[in-house]
Amino acid sequence: MHIVAANTDHFSNPKKYYGIQLQDLFHIEELFSLHYFEYMSTFSFPGESHDFWEFVCVDKGEVEIGAGPLTHTLRRGEIAFHYPGEFHWVKANGKIAPNLIVISFSCTDPAMEFFRGKILHLEGTERRLLAGIIAEAGSFLEGRLDDPYQTSLQIRKDTSPVCGQLIRLHLEELLLSLYRRNQNSLLTGEVSRTPLSDRTLSENTDAELFSHIKNYLLSHLADHLTIEQICHDNLISRSRLQKLFRDSEGTGVIEYYSALKISEAKSMIRSGQMNFTQISEYLGYSSIHYFSRQFKRSTGMTPSEYVSSIRALADEGHKKT
Repeated sequence: MHIVAANTDHFSNPKKYYGIQLQDLFHIEELFSLHYFEYMSTFSFPGESHDFWEFVCVDKGEVEIGAGPLTHTLRRGEIAFHYPGEFHWVKANGKIAPNLIVISFSCTDPAMEFFRGKILHLEGTERRLLAGIIAEAGSFLEGRLDDPYQTSLQIRKDTSPVCGQLIRLHLEELLLSLYRRNQNSLLTGEVSRTPLSDRTLSENTDAELFSHIKNYLLSHLADHLTIEQICHDNLISRSRLQKLFRDSEGTGVIEYYSALKISEAKSMIRSGQMNFTQISEYLGYSSIHYFSRQFKRSTGMTPSEYVSSIRALADEGHKKT
């Protein structure tokens, strides 16, 4: 038997590695509030100021906001930042029942000055980051996310710190994305974008195609769409359509379409302009009973219980003020 000695020269003379420190442009130090609101069309929050940052983002509908002495109309897909010490308020316009995301946090990095007084438009990646924050918050925080008068966050006893770290990372990535994307466009006043209608669907990315089909579904909420009809009208195969929604939303297209209907029903209930039967008919349900069953399956409440819950929360808030 021959024993071959191993060559150990490369072990006795290891290479030297020199690391680099990565700078944090934005580091979230503390989280003070994290809310997802479904407001009545008559909601009004009188306002406050505090020594940390806050942003409000419209997920659906529109609201009026105050930022110091200024008043703005904030529409779906827009995000407004309030800097520390700025007095701010929000109210619905009396016609549209809005859905809002409101998050407040401390971040003392100098780069935060970029967001002072800014109202920006969200793109797909940023909307998905916000959705991720809300999803993690449901597992991480005690209580409801829709109490506008909550002043103290509580962490669930049975939760994982992974959820909290993901909230911070998603929030920091959201700031980074907005900062990088808007830095040049705000300086030049130009945003380069090729309209979807100028290209064929086959040339678009999955994100653009998903956005296109989502808008199609939103414009057909009063109908009773089938997968076949969706594929036909959007020139897409059934397999690609299903994969697109599984990858983007983790659900099938019909399930997603049904969720959009329920979301619209909730908004219409909060606006108070139609009764339940009229809403059911408007959204293409075969009967008020089927609508009620679908609504409860999705929300855990009947339409009557839902509106009572929203109104009770609003009444509680008015008592506190």
